[in-house]
Amino acid sequence: MEKPIELTIVMPCLNEAETLKICIDKAMKYLNDNNISGEVVIGDNGSTDGSQDIARSCGARIVDIPRKGYGSALMGAIQAAKGKYVIMGDSDDSYDFSNLNAYLEKLRDGYDLVMGNRFKGGIAKGAMPFLHYYLGNPVLSFIGKLFFGGGVNDFHCGLRGFRQDIVTVLNLQTTGMEFASEMVVKAQINKLKIIEVPTTLSVDGRSRPPHLRTWRDGWRHLRFLLLYSPKWLFLIPGLTLMFIGLILFVLIQQGPVQLMNIHFDTNTLLYAGAFVVIGFQAVNFAVFTRIYAIQQGFLPKNSTLDKLYNFLTLEAGLIVGVLITIAGLGGSIYSLYLWDLQDFGQLNYSSILRVVIPSVFAIMMGLQTIFSSFFLSFLGLNQKKS
Repeated sequence: MEKPIELTIVMPCLNEAETLKICIDKAMKYLNDNNISGEVVIGDNGSTDGSQDIARSCGARIVDIPRKGYGSALMGAIQAAKGKYVIMGDSDDSYDFSNLNAYLEKLRDGYDLVMGNRFKGGIAKGAMPFLHYYLGNPVLSFIGKLFFGGGVNDFHCGLRGFRQDIVTVLNLQTTGMEFASEMVVKAQINKLKIIEVPTTLSVDGRSRPPHLRTWRDGWRHLRFLLLYSPKWLFLIPGLTLMFIGLILFVLIQQGPVQLMNIHFDTNTLLYAGAFVVIGFQAVNFAVFTRIYAIQQGFLPKNSTLDKLYNFLTLEAGLIVGVLITIAGLGGSIYSLYLWDLQDFGQLNYSSILRVVIPSVFAIMMGLQTIFSSFFLSFLGLNQKKS
């Protein structure tokens, strides 16, 4: 019987004739020198420079991926892999495929995802652009750890190992460079076992510019991190705005406030109310987005959200919304009464606005609560109660 394949080494390829042979030869030598049952699979994204023939002549298996994109090429090759484990890396000769023991050992130890860390292993001079080294990678890795936790300090290292079924288990879907972020984020969200190992980064061996575009792909990574974290995109900014708005609202509602030489009055009261309303909308978006993402399988179930969803019923939301709206209408009627006392003439705006502004914003908050409750109930039509 044919010996089962333990390791598949995967490389994406789009016109990599200059460096592909070097990478495949290193990978093959690693497998042979360490007596590992393995294969090299190339996810080709439509090369026109003869990369496919080079790969076959070196003993690699070619998988044609018609859908364009770094993520597409990798997903197609990973899904076609026959090995129990997969180690992926770029085919530009920047990663050393002849030294993969640290990855395979951790995979054999039971880790689901083994990430390389180029900052710990060593980055050759000129191997990483200035902006990537000092801004892009550190900032995006920091945001990733802040949003999703975990100990991954080099989110975008292209050399990483994992179980072959990780694409299916994590339901990976992105087709571009953000595929690297999606794999790490979803592995953390799904509580997979992740570890980092030092790895080296050498100068790109190609004479042409890389496919990576600094600002475009950096934005795509950041956009992905934000979209997969409703907590940081909506909830925390929303609660912050509501907190600031409520404090200002309570202070100024009683009368003008002077801080040093700055005078805060009804204009600030109006902005404070707007902060509360906008913050409330953002909090609603956080809840809506999270429920939708869970239902579509983008994010796993959240026990806290399930309890909150069971508590915040349509009826409870309607009662709260109606009470707030009634309070706002009551304030509006009272302001008309105050106007009537002045025979509907000129008013002291500093005083009357302290009634009108809270009343208007109470009506807005009440109606938003009612509408949000209906929308939340709509989202939950297929939600299973715990």
